[in-house]
Amino acid sequence: MSKKNKKNQNEEAQAPQQEAQPDENQNNKQQSAENKATDNEAAQLTPEQRIAQLEEQIEHEKKEYLFLLSDFENFRRRTIMEKADLIKNGTESAMRDLLPVVDDLERALDAINKGGDLDSLKEGVGLIYNKFVKYLESQHVIAIDSTGKDFDTDVHEAVTMFPAPDPSMKGKVIDTTIKGYKINDKVLRHAKVVVGS
Repeated sequence: MSKKNKKNQNEEAQAPQQEAQPDENQNNKQQSAENKATDNEAAQLTPEQRIAQLEEQIEHEKKEYLFLLSDFENFRRRTIMEKADLIKNGTESAMRDLLPVVDDLERALDAINKGGDLDSLKEGVGLIYNKFVKYLESQHVIAIDSTGKDFDTDVHEAVTMFPAPDPSMKGKVIDTTIKGYKINDKVLRHAKVVVGS
């Protein structure tokens, strides 16, 4: 082979490589241009501008925080006021429902003062008592059943010990001097009881 043919073959072999190189070079140039654009955007901000931008962002966050803080403070105040109103007026409905019982008691006292029939007075007082007990039950207040039950310090308060009339009554409630009451399964007043010893 002559030197000319070898030279032509080398040029032909290099030609596809040279055609491929411009594409790679072009991609590299695009990437570097994109990187430069991003760098240029960051570089366009001077340190003072960047500081100003960050201070503006901090100021915005501070305003958001203060808004949330004042909103929470308003919520807290409103909740305290509502709670105070509930405490102040919470007994209103309970007292309103008690007024008819008071009216009945006043009528019973008038009847006693006028010297009415004893049997009708007893019946009237019994009706008032039943009305009052129903009212208490509507408020979830129930009497604690004590007499004959085992002594339980959670619901009973022993006022005295008394010799049990029969051995099976030892440690049990013989008598209830003052009834105990529960409200929603919580002891409102302990029953005062006499316990067998």
